[in-house]
Amino acid sequence: MKKILLAFLILTSSHVLFAQEEETPQEATGKKVYRETYTRINDLVHTQLDIRFDYSKSQAQGKVWITLKPHFYATDSLNLDAKGMDIHSVAIMKGTKTQALKYSYNGNNLFITLDKTYKGEEQYTVYIEYTAKPNDYKTKGSMAITDAKGLYFINPLGTEKNKPTQIWTQGETEATSVWCPTIDKPNQKTTNEFRMTVPSKYVTLSNGRLVNQKTNPDGTRTDTWKMELPHAPYLFFMGVGDFAIVKDSYKGKEVSYYVEKEYAPVARGIFGYTPEMIAYFSRITGVDYPWVKYAQIVGRDYVSGAMENTTSTLHGESAQQDARELLDGNGWESTIAHELFHQWFGDYVTSESWSNLTLNESFANYSEVLWDEYKHGKDAADAQNYNDMLGYLDGGSEKKIWFALIMATRKTCSTM
Repeated sequence: MKKILLAFLILTSSHVLFAQEEETPQEATGKKVYRETYTRINDLVHTQLDIRFDYSKSQAQGKVWITLKPHFYATDSLNLDAKGMDIHSVAIMKGTKTQALKYSYNGNNLFITLDKTYKGEEQYTVYIEYTAKPNDYKTKGSMAITDAKGLYFINPLGTEKNKPTQIWTQGETEATSVWCPTIDKPNQKTTNEFRMTVPSKYVTLSNGRLVNQKTNPDGTRTDTWKMELPHAPYLFFMGVGDFAIVKDSYKGKEVSYYVEKEYAPVARGIFGYTPEMIAYFSRITGVDYPWVKYAQIVGRDYVSGAMENTTSTLHGESAQQDARELLDGNGWESTIAHELFHQWFGDYVTSESWSNLTLNESFANYSEVLWDEYKHGKDAADAQNYNDMLGYLDGGSEKKIWFALIMATRKTCSTM
């Protein structure tokens, strides 16, 4: 995740403390509680989603099959995050047939009574039909992410001149559950398969590989995206729109750039370092890029700077720079490096709670300095590091400034 402040491309290491939808719980003393992990009763295994979009209402009709297993102890119940939805039915899968289950719903959580007690490691699949209504869900954002309704319809009726019609999602921290019931915690990981039905004139993007496209008689098309390696639910992604797709590659894996069509001629001028970045980060981490592809898409009216959805990074519209702007240098290059490095630190290796999110962001920030030194030299790296430090010190805490002054004084004295 990249937070852009004013005209500077600075991600502060402090903003992630605020990147939560709800306030951190407090003890009676008023001190914040350190949430090291979330209790795991059931574990996600696989998420299969069939979703179609109602542009006239800015809603989505969903059917989801969630395969789970008890984390350790036997259990006869399941608690899913499902925010602001209409729940139509809940069932357990018995082969190809469904058996209705008892449930209760409070607008944020779906409490399900299973058909029996399942033992540890015994898998079961629940089926849920629902309507996602993101515009009706009342929530608040944070300093880093200005909104948290998960699913965004941009100019859905085409009434805004010079603005394309798009759909994109934003999951961090726990907003995926506004459009897909799940256990919306970073210490959960699941494979997934998303079937997205959209108007045929649009392209789609999601996690993993595009494995099938089916043209429907009603003028729509159903695209199936399959994610074969597990990842956290906050990294689920869907994107829909009239994009041009410019393709590169890395070791036979597709590297692609989804931009508005007028920016197709300069897409490589914006994102063209990506294959070289993948090669460099693979080398310095000792772990070759782990995912099946890497795509980057640019969305209008995005609620933050950029987001490292697994295999499918979403960038804010400021990433789209025309040829004239690029003559002065690519102002988005450090963000591109930052979000890419998250594919290792954040997506492949994930902090188990939001209290540890600073680990994700610190590694990604460091990647900007590493890339600048590798590609542009030490002065560029030092400048990047200096700007990051300024962003940190501007985070509003006098203690940070005093700490930095003390450390600088100690360093100066030690060299005398």
